[in-house]
Amino acid sequence: MSDHFDPTGRPDTQLLRLATAGSVDDGKSTLVGRLLYDTKSVLADQIDAVTRASVDKGLATPDLSLLVDGLRAEREQGITIDVAYRYFATPKRSFVLADTPGHVQYTRNTVSGASTAQLVILLVDARKGVIEQTRRHAAVLALLGVPKLVLAVNKIDLIDNPGEVFAEISAEFGELTRTLGWSDEDVLEIPVSAKFGDNVASRSDKTPYYDGPSLIEHLESVPVDADTAGRHSIGLRFPVQYVIRPRTAEYPDYRGYAGQVAAGSVSQGDEVVVLPSGVRTTVERIDTPDGELETAQAGRSVTLILADNVDISRGDTIAAPGDAPEPIGEFDATVCWLAEKPLRPGARLLLKHGTRTTQAIVGGLVDRFDEQRLTSDPAPESLELNDIGRITVRVAEPIAADNYAVSRHTGSFLLIDPAGGNTLAAGLVGDVLSAVEVGEKV
Repeated sequence: MSDHFDPTGRPDTQLLRLATAGSVDDGKSTLVGRLLYDTKSVLADQIDAVTRASVDKGLATPDLSLLVDGLRAEREQGITIDVAYRYFATPKRSFVLADTPGHVQYTRNTVSGASTAQLVILLVDARKGVIEQTRRHAAVLALLGVPKLVLAVNKIDLIDNPGEVFAEISAEFGELTRTLGWSDEDVLEIPVSAKFGDNVASRSDKTPYYDGPSLIEHLESVPVDADTAGRHSIGLRFPVQYVIRPRTAEYPDYRGYAGQVAAGSVSQGDEVVVLPSGVRTTVERIDTPDGELETAQAGRSVTLILADNVDISRGDTIAAPGDAPEPIGEFDATVCWLAEKPLRPGARLLLKHGTRTTQAIVGGLVDRFDEQRLTSDPAPESLELNDIGRITVRVAEPIAADNYAVSRHTGSFLLIDPAGGNTLAAGLVGDVLSAVEVGEKV
Protein backbone atom coordinates (compact mmCIF):
# COMPACT_ATOMS: atom_id res chain seq x y z
CA MET A 1 0.00 0.00 0.00
CA SER A 2 0.96 3.64 -0.39
CA ASP A 3 -0.60 6.92 0.47
CA HIS A 4 0.51 8.69 -2.71
CA PHE A 5 -2.40 10.92 -3.69
CA ASP A 6 -4.47 9.51 -6.55
CA PRO A 7 -7.72 11.35 -7.34
CA THR A 8 -9.28 8.17 -8.72
CA GLY A 9 -8.24 5.90 -5.86
CA ARG A 10 -6.36 3.58 -8.20
CA PRO A 11 -3.16 1.67 -7.33
CA ASP A 12 0.15 3.56 -7.59
CA THR A 13 1.16 1.62 -10.71
CA GLN A 14 -1.53 3.60 -12.59
CA LEU A 15 -0.45 6.99 -11.22
CA LEU A 16 1.99 9.13 -13.19
CA ARG A 17 3.68 12.14 -11.64
CA LEU A 18 4.68 14.63 -14.30
CA ALA A 19 5.73 18.24 -14.66
CA THR A 20 5.74 20.86 -17.38
CA ALA A 21 8.57 23.20 -18.27
CA GLY A 22 9.22 25.67 -21.05
CA SER A 23 9.95 29.26 -21.92
CA VAL A 24 7.53 32.17 -21.73
CA ASP A 25 4.83 32.23 -24.45
CA ASP A 26 5.55 28.69 -25.67
CA GLY A 27 1.89 27.86 -24.98
CA LYS A 28 2.36 25.88 -21.78
CA SER A 29 -0.81 27.19 -20.14
CA THR A 30 -2.80 26.36 -23.27
CA LEU A 31 -1.36 22.83 -23.36
CA VAL A 32 -2.16 22.22 -19.68
CA GLY A 33 -5.65 23.63 -20.23
CA ARG A 34 -6.04 21.34 -23.26
CA LEU A 35 -5.02 18.30 -21.19
CA LEU A 36 -7.62 19.19 -18.55
CA TYR A 37 -10.28 19.90 -21.18
CA ASP A 38 -9.72 16.79 -23.31
CA THR A 39 -9.72 14.50 -20.24
CA LYS A 40 -12.95 16.13 -18.98
CA SER A 41 -11.20 17.18 -15.79
CA VAL A 42 -12.81 20.63 -15.53
CA LEU A 43 -16.34 21.53 -14.48
CA ALA A 44 -18.96 22.71 -16.97
CA ASP A 45 -19.25 26.13 -15.32
CA GLN A 46 -15.49 26.61 -15.70
CA ILE A 47 -15.75 25.86 -19.42
CA ASP A 48 -18.68 28.26 -19.71
CA ALA A 49 -16.70 31.00 -17.97
CA VAL A 50 -13.70 30.48 -20.26
CA THR A 51 -15.97 30.49 -23.33
CA ARG A 52 -17.59 33.78 -22.28
CA ALA A 53 -14.23 35.36 -21.54
CA SER A 54 -12.90 34.21 -24.92
CA VAL A 55 -15.90 35.69 -26.72
CA ASP A 56 -15.36 38.96 -24.89
CA LYS A 57 -11.78 38.95 -26.20
CA GLY A 58 -13.07 38.46 -29.75
CA LEU A 59 -11.76 34.90 -30.07
CA ALA A 60 -13.48 32.31 -32.27
CA THR A 61 -12.40 29.38 -30.07
CA PRO A 62 -12.10 29.05 -26.27
CA ASP A 63 -8.79 30.22 -24.85
CA LEU A 64 -7.97 27.15 -22.75
CA SER A 65 -5.02 28.90 -21.11
CA LEU A 66 -7.60 30.75 -19.00
CA LEU A 67 -8.29 27.47 -17.18
CA VAL A 68 -4.87 27.62 -15.54
CA ASP A 69 -3.81 31.27 -15.70
CA GLY A 70 -5.63 32.40 -12.57
CA LEU A 71 -2.36 33.86 -11.27
CA ARG A 72 -1.84 36.07 -14.32
CA ALA A 73 -2.44 39.26 -12.31
CA GLU A 74 0.23 38.27 -9.79
CA ARG A 75 2.59 37.37 -12.64
CA GLU A 76 2.16 40.78 -14.22
CA GLN A 77 3.00 42.39 -10.88
CA GLY A 78 6.23 40.42 -10.71
CA ILE A 79 5.22 38.40 -7.67
CA THR A 80 6.94 35.04 -7.28
CA ILE A 81 4.69 32.19 -8.41
CA ASP A 82 4.75 28.81 -6.71
CA VAL A 83 4.34 25.51 -8.54
CA ALA A 84 0.65 24.76 -9.21
CA TYR A 85 -0.50 21.15 -9.06
CA ARG A 86 -3.21 19.88 -11.42
CA TYR A 87 -5.03 16.56 -11.22
CA PHE A 88 -6.60 14.74 -14.14
CA ALA A 89 -7.33 11.19 -15.22
CA THR A 90 -8.16 8.95 -18.19
CA PRO A 91 -9.67 5.46 -18.10
CA LYS A 92 -6.14 3.99 -18.15
CA ARG A 93 -4.20 6.17 -15.72
CA SER A 94 -4.42 9.15 -13.36
CA PHE A 95 -2.00 12.04 -13.25
CA VAL A 96 -0.54 14.61 -10.87
CA LEU A 97 0.94 17.47 -12.89
CA ALA A 98 3.29 20.09 -11.48
CA ASP A 99 2.78 23.21 -13.59
CA THR A 100 5.87 25.43 -13.34
CA PRO A 101 6.30 29.03 -14.57
CA GLY A 102 8.45 29.66 -17.64
CA HIS A 103 10.31 32.84 -16.70
CA VAL A 104 14.07 32.42 -16.38
CA GLN A 105 14.01 33.93 -12.90
CA TYR A 106 11.73 31.07 -11.80
CA THR A 107 14.09 28.23 -12.76
CA ARG A 108 14.05 27.38 -9.06
CA ASN A 109 10.34 26.55 -9.39
CA THR A 110 11.19 24.09 -12.17
CA VAL A 111 13.62 22.41 -9.78
CA SER A 112 10.87 22.09 -7.19
CA GLY A 113 8.22 20.82 -9.60
CA ALA A 114 10.46 18.31 -11.36
CA SER A 115 12.19 16.91 -8.27
CA THR A 116 9.62 14.11 -7.85
CA ALA A 117 8.44 13.83 -11.47
CA GLN A 118 8.60 10.54 -13.36
CA LEU A 119 8.20 12.41 -16.66
CA VAL A 120 8.54 16.03 -17.76
CA ILE A 121 6.87 17.68 -20.76
CA LEU A 122 9.27 20.31 -22.09
CA LEU A 123 7.65 22.76 -24.53
CA VAL A 124 9.24 24.69 -27.36
CA ASP A 125 7.65 27.05 -29.86
CA ALA A 126 8.01 25.53 -33.35
CA ARG A 127 8.85 29.00 -34.68
CA LYS A 128 11.78 29.40 -32.25
CA GLY A 129 13.05 25.85 -31.77
CA VAL A 130 15.55 24.90 -29.06
CA ILE A 131 16.51 28.14 -27.28
CA GLU A 132 18.67 29.06 -24.30
CA GLN A 133 15.89 28.38 -21.77
CA THR A 134 15.25 24.97 -23.37
CA ARG A 135 18.86 23.98 -22.86
CA ARG A 136 18.81 25.34 -19.30
CA HIS A 137 15.70 23.34 -18.43
CA ALA A 138 17.07 20.17 -20.05
CA ALA A 139 20.30 20.46 -18.05
CA VAL A 140 18.38 20.95 -14.79
CA LEU A 141 16.13 17.97 -15.54
CA ALA A 142 19.15 15.81 -16.32
CA LEU A 143 20.82 16.75 -13.04
CA LEU A 144 17.57 15.96 -11.19
CA GLY A 145 17.54 12.50 -12.75
CA VAL A 146 14.11 12.79 -14.40
CA PRO A 147 13.62 9.35 -16.03
CA LYS A 148 11.40 10.24 -19.02
CA LEU A 149 11.19 13.35 -21.19
CA VAL A 150 8.74 14.58 -23.83
CA LEU A 151 9.54 17.49 -26.12
CA ALA A 152 6.23 19.04 -27.20
CA VAL A 153 6.93 21.09 -30.34
CA ASN A 154 3.96 23.43 -29.99
CA LYS A 155 2.31 25.85 -32.45
CA ILE A 156 3.19 23.49 -35.29
CA ASP A 157 0.12 24.84 -37.08
CA LEU A 158 1.88 28.18 -37.56
CA ILE A 159 4.76 26.73 -39.61
CA ASP A 160 4.77 26.67 -43.43
CA ASN A 161 7.01 23.57 -43.66
CA PRO A 162 6.16 21.75 -40.39
CA GLY A 163 7.66 18.37 -41.29
CA GLU A 164 11.07 19.81 -42.04
CA VAL A 165 11.05 22.11 -39.00
CA PHE A 166 9.94 19.29 -36.68
CA ALA A 167 12.73 17.04 -37.98
CA GLU A 168 15.34 19.77 -37.42
CA ILE A 169 14.15 20.53 -33.89
CA SER A 170 13.96 16.81 -33.01
CA ALA A 171 17.50 16.22 -34.28
CA GLU A 172 18.92 19.14 -32.29
CA PHE A 173 17.06 18.15 -29.14
CA GLY A 174 18.08 14.49 -29.51
CA GLU A 175 21.74 15.51 -29.69
CA LEU A 176 21.30 17.63 -26.56
CA THR A 177 19.55 14.92 -24.52
CA ARG A 178 22.06 12.24 -25.51
CA THR A 179 24.87 14.53 -24.35
CA LEU A 180 23.03 15.02 -21.07
CA GLY A 181 22.78 11.28 -20.49
CA TRP A 182 19.30 10.23 -21.67
CA SER A 183 18.85 7.28 -24.01
CA ASP A 184 16.75 7.69 -27.14
CA GLU A 185 14.17 5.29 -25.65
CA ASP A 186 13.52 7.70 -22.76
CA VAL A 187 12.88 10.78 -24.93
CA LEU A 188 9.99 11.42 -27.33
CA GLU A 189 9.40 14.44 -29.57
CA ILE A 190 5.75 15.19 -30.52
CA PRO A 191 4.47 17.94 -32.86
CA VAL A 192 1.39 19.51 -31.25
CA SER A 193 -1.02 22.38 -31.55
CA ALA A 194 -2.30 22.99 -28.04
CA LYS A 195 -4.75 25.58 -29.37
CA PHE A 196 -6.53 23.17 -31.71
CA GLY A 197 -5.71 19.89 -29.94
CA ASP A 198 -3.57 18.29 -32.67
CA ASN A 199 -1.69 15.26 -31.28
CA VAL A 200 -2.75 16.04 -27.72
CA ALA A 201 -5.64 13.67 -26.98
CA SER A 202 -5.60 11.88 -30.34
CA ARG A 203 -3.36 11.67 -33.38
CA SER A 204 -3.88 14.36 -35.97
CA ASP A 205 -4.22 13.89 -39.72
CA LYS A 206 -2.61 17.32 -40.10
CA THR A 207 0.85 15.88 -39.24
CA PRO A 208 1.41 13.08 -41.79
CA TYR A 209 5.17 13.32 -41.20
CA TYR A 210 4.68 12.06 -37.61
CA ASP A 211 3.67 8.46 -36.95
CA GLY A 212 4.05 8.30 -33.17
CA PRO A 213 1.48 8.43 -30.35
CA SER A 214 -0.48 11.46 -29.21
CA LEU A 215 0.65 13.10 -25.99
CA ILE A 216 -2.08 11.50 -23.87
CA GLU A 217 -1.54 8.11 -25.50
CA HIS A 218 2.12 8.34 -24.54
CA LEU A 219 1.34 9.46 -20.98
CA GLU A 220 -1.06 6.52 -20.62
CA SER A 221 1.43 3.93 -21.83
CA VAL A 222 4.91 5.11 -20.87
CA PRO A 223 6.43 2.57 -18.46
CA VAL A 224 7.14 4.06 -15.04
CA ASP A 225 8.34 2.69 -11.75
CA ALA A 226 5.86 3.24 -8.91
CA ASP A 227 8.85 3.75 -6.59
CA THR A 228 10.58 6.88 -7.90
CA ALA A 229 13.03 7.10 -5.02
CA GLY A 230 15.99 6.82 -7.35
CA ARG A 231 17.69 5.03 -10.17
CA HIS A 232 18.49 1.94 -8.12
CA SER A 233 16.49 -0.32 -5.85
CA ILE A 234 17.48 0.37 -2.25
CA GLY A 235 16.34 -0.77 1.15
CA LEU A 236 14.30 1.04 3.77
CA ARG A 237 14.87 4.74 4.42
CA PHE A 238 12.56 6.14 7.10
CA PRO A 239 13.37 9.65 8.41
CA VAL A 240 11.79 10.04 11.85
CA GLN A 241 9.47 13.03 11.99
CA TYR A 242 7.89 12.65 15.44
CA VAL A 243 8.40 10.53 18.51
CA ILE A 244 4.93 9.62 19.80
CA ARG A 245 4.59 9.01 23.55
CA PRO A 246 0.97 9.59 24.66
CA ARG A 247 1.61 8.54 28.30
CA THR A 248 -2.04 7.74 28.91
CA ALA A 249 -3.61 5.08 31.10
CA GLU A 250 -4.58 3.15 27.96
CA TYR A 251 -1.07 3.37 26.44
CA PRO A 252 1.33 3.80 29.38
CA ASP A 253 4.39 2.39 27.56
CA TYR A 254 3.61 3.35 23.96
CA ARG A 255 6.62 4.68 22.04
CA GLY A 256 6.23 5.08 18.29
CA TYR A 257 8.26 6.74 15.57
CA ALA A 258 6.16 8.55 12.98
CA GLY A 259 7.22 9.53 9.48
CA GLN A 260 6.99 8.63 5.83
CA VAL A 261 8.78 5.77 4.11
CA ALA A 262 11.14 7.68 1.80
CA ALA A 263 12.49 4.62 -0.03
CA GLY A 264 12.20 0.84 0.02
CA SER A 265 9.68 -0.86 2.28
CA VAL A 266 9.32 -2.08 5.85
CA SER A 267 7.54 -5.14 7.26
CA GLN A 268 6.78 -6.46 10.70
CA GLY A 269 9.76 -8.48 11.93
CA ASP A 270 12.35 -6.66 9.79
CA GLU A 271 15.72 -5.93 11.32
CA VAL A 272 16.60 -2.22 11.06
CA VAL A 273 19.44 0.09 11.98
CA VAL A 274 19.05 3.54 13.51
CA LEU A 275 21.27 6.25 12.04
CA PRO A 276 23.52 7.96 12.92
CA SER A 277 23.91 5.92 16.15
CA GLY A 278 24.18 2.55 14.35
CA VAL A 279 22.01 0.73 16.93
CA ARG A 280 20.12 -2.29 15.55
CA THR A 281 16.65 -3.47 16.50
CA THR A 282 13.53 -5.09 15.01
CA VAL A 283 10.22 -3.67 13.78
CA GLU A 284 7.53 -5.04 16.08
CA ARG A 285 4.49 -3.29 14.61
CA ILE A 286 3.46 -0.81 11.90
CA ASP A 287 0.61 1.48 13.01
CA THR A 288 -1.64 3.77 10.96
CA PRO A 289 -4.84 5.65 11.85
CA ASP A 290 -6.72 2.88 10.03
CA GLY A 291 -5.06 0.01 11.88
CA GLU A 292 -1.94 -2.10 11.65
CA LEU A 293 -0.09 -2.96 8.44
CA GLU A 294 2.01 -5.99 7.64
CA THR A 295 4.12 -3.97 5.16
CA ALA A 296 4.49 -0.28 4.24
CA GLN A 297 5.88 0.78 0.87
CA ALA A 298 7.63 4.00 -0.18
CA GLY A 299 5.35 7.01 0.25
CA ARG A 300 3.30 5.55 3.09
CA SER A 301 3.04 7.56 6.32
CA VAL A 302 3.16 5.23 9.32
CA THR A 303 4.28 4.88 12.90
CA LEU A 304 6.90 2.21 13.63
CA ILE A 305 6.93 0.36 16.96
CA LEU A 306 10.33 -1.17 17.66
CA ALA A 307 11.17 -4.19 19.77
CA ASP A 308 13.77 -2.40 21.89
CA ASN A 309 13.71 0.87 23.80
CA VAL A 310 16.18 2.71 21.56
CA ASP A 311 17.19 6.35 21.94
CA ILE A 312 15.71 7.89 18.77
CA SER A 313 14.75 11.50 18.08
CA ARG A 314 13.41 13.62 15.21
CA GLY A 315 15.95 13.75 12.39
CA ASP A 316 17.25 10.21 12.88
CA THR A 317 16.81 7.70 10.07
CA ILE A 318 15.64 4.10 10.39
CA ALA A 319 17.17 2.07 7.55
CA ALA A 320 17.66 -1.44 6.23
CA PRO A 321 20.98 -2.69 7.63
CA GLY A 322 22.02 -4.37 4.38
CA ASP A 323 22.64 -1.14 2.46
CA ALA A 324 22.36 1.58 5.10
CA PRO A 325 24.24 4.76 4.15
CA GLU A 326 27.26 5.75 6.21
CA PRO A 327 26.44 8.99 8.07
CA ILE A 328 28.54 11.79 6.60
CA GLY A 329 29.79 15.04 8.08
CA GLU A 330 31.57 16.44 5.01
CA PHE A 331 30.71 15.80 1.37
CA ASP A 332 30.63 17.10 -2.20
CA ALA A 333 27.30 18.24 -3.59
CA THR A 334 25.73 19.77 -6.66
CA VAL A 335 23.48 22.75 -5.92
CA CYS A 336 21.12 24.96 -7.86
CA TRP A 337 21.45 28.39 -6.27
CA LEU A 338 18.00 29.96 -5.84
CA ALA A 339 18.69 33.29 -4.14
CA GLU A 340 19.43 36.81 -5.34
CA LYS A 341 22.36 37.08 -2.93
CA PRO A 342 25.30 35.07 -4.35
CA LEU A 343 26.87 32.07 -2.63
CA ARG A 344 30.52 32.43 -1.67
CA PRO A 345 32.98 30.09 0.09
CA GLY A 346 32.73 30.12 3.86
CA ALA A 347 28.99 30.81 3.96
CA ARG A 348 27.36 29.60 7.18
CA LEU A 349 23.89 28.24 6.48
CA LEU A 350 21.37 25.67 7.66
CA LEU A 351 21.09 22.36 5.84
CA LYS A 352 17.80 20.43 5.85
CA HIS A 353 18.03 16.76 4.91
CA GLY A 354 14.86 14.74 5.40
CA THR A 355 13.64 15.64 8.86
CA ARG A 356 17.04 16.75 10.19
CA THR A 357 18.14 20.39 10.15
CA THR A 358 21.73 21.19 11.09
CA GLN A 359 24.26 23.98 10.77
CA ALA A 360 26.50 23.83 7.71
CA ILE A 361 29.52 25.61 6.24
CA VAL A 362 30.22 25.81 2.51
CA GLY A 363 33.89 24.94 2.27
CA GLY A 364 34.58 25.77 -1.36
CA LEU A 365 33.12 26.19 -4.83
CA VAL A 366 34.51 23.42 -7.02
CA ASP A 367 33.06 24.47 -10.37
CA ARG A 368 30.07 26.02 -12.10
CA PHE A 369 28.10 24.21 -14.82
CA ASP A 370 27.49 26.13 -18.04
CA GLU A 371 24.22 24.65 -19.27
CA GLN A 372 24.53 26.34 -22.67
CA ARG A 373 28.01 25.08 -23.59
CA LEU A 374 27.71 21.94 -21.40
CA THR A 375 31.10 22.69 -19.84
CA SER A 376 32.36 23.32 -16.32
CA ASP A 377 34.09 26.51 -15.20
CA PRO A 378 36.48 25.65 -12.34
CA ALA A 379 36.72 27.48 -9.01
CA PRO A 380 34.21 30.29 -9.53
CA GLU A 381 34.29 33.15 -7.05
CA SER A 382 30.53 32.81 -6.45
CA LEU A 383 27.32 31.15 -7.58
CA GLU A 384 24.64 33.57 -8.75
CA LEU A 385 20.85 33.15 -9.06
CA ASN A 386 19.98 29.99 -11.06
CA ASP A 387 23.63 28.89 -11.28
CA ILE A 388 24.35 25.18 -10.96
CA GLY A 389 27.65 24.20 -9.40
CA ARG A 390 29.58 21.78 -7.25
CA ILE A 391 30.47 22.70 -3.68
CA THR A 392 31.91 21.09 -0.58
CA VAL A 393 29.80 21.12 2.58
CA ARG A 394 30.59 20.42 6.23
CA VAL A 395 27.71 19.86 8.66
CA ALA A 396 27.61 20.09 12.44
CA GLU A 397 25.64 16.84 12.79
CA PRO A 398 26.14 13.84 10.47
CA ILE A 399 23.35 13.10 7.99
CA ALA A 400 22.30 9.66 6.74
CA ALA A 401 22.31 10.59 3.06
CA ASP A 402 22.56 8.44 -0.04
CA ASN A 403 24.24 9.59 -3.21
CA TYR A 404 21.59 11.34 -5.32
CA ALA A 405 22.33 8.97 -8.21
CA VAL A 406 21.12 6.15 -5.95
CA SER A 407 18.11 7.84 -4.33
CA ARG A 408 16.43 11.10 -5.36
CA HIS A 409 14.65 11.37 -2.00
CA THR A 410 17.44 10.62 0.47
CA GLY A 411 20.15 12.17 -1.70
CA SER A 412 18.64 15.66 -1.79
CA PHE A 413 18.75 18.53 0.68
CA LEU A 414 18.01 22.24 1.06
CA LEU A 415 20.27 25.08 2.11
CA ILE A 416 18.41 27.64 4.23
CA ASP A 417 19.11 31.17 5.36
CA PRO A 418 19.57 30.93 9.17
CA ALA A 419 18.37 34.52 9.62
CA GLY A 420 15.17 34.60 7.57
CA GLY A 421 14.44 30.91 7.01
CA ASN A 422 14.31 31.33 3.22
CA THR A 423 15.38 28.46 0.97
CA LEU A 424 18.65 29.39 -0.74
CA ALA A 425 19.54 26.26 -2.71
CA ALA A 426 18.39 22.81 -3.73
CA GLY A 427 21.23 20.34 -3.25
CA LEU A 428 22.12 16.89 -4.55
CA VAL A 429 24.55 14.75 -2.55
CA GLY A 430 27.55 13.50 -4.52
CA ASP A 431 29.25 14.35 -7.78
CA VAL A 432 26.03 14.49 -9.79
CA LEU A 433 27.63 16.60 -12.53
CA SER A 434 29.87 13.64 -13.43
CA ALA A 435 26.74 11.84 -14.67
CA VAL A 436 26.34 14.59 -17.27
CA GLU A 437 28.83 14.26 -20.11
CA VAL A 438 30.18 17.80 -19.93
CA GLY A 439 33.04 18.94 -22.11
CA GLU A 440 36.55 19.81 -21.06
CA LYS A 441 36.85 22.36 -18.29
CA VAL A 442 37.62 25.86 -19.50
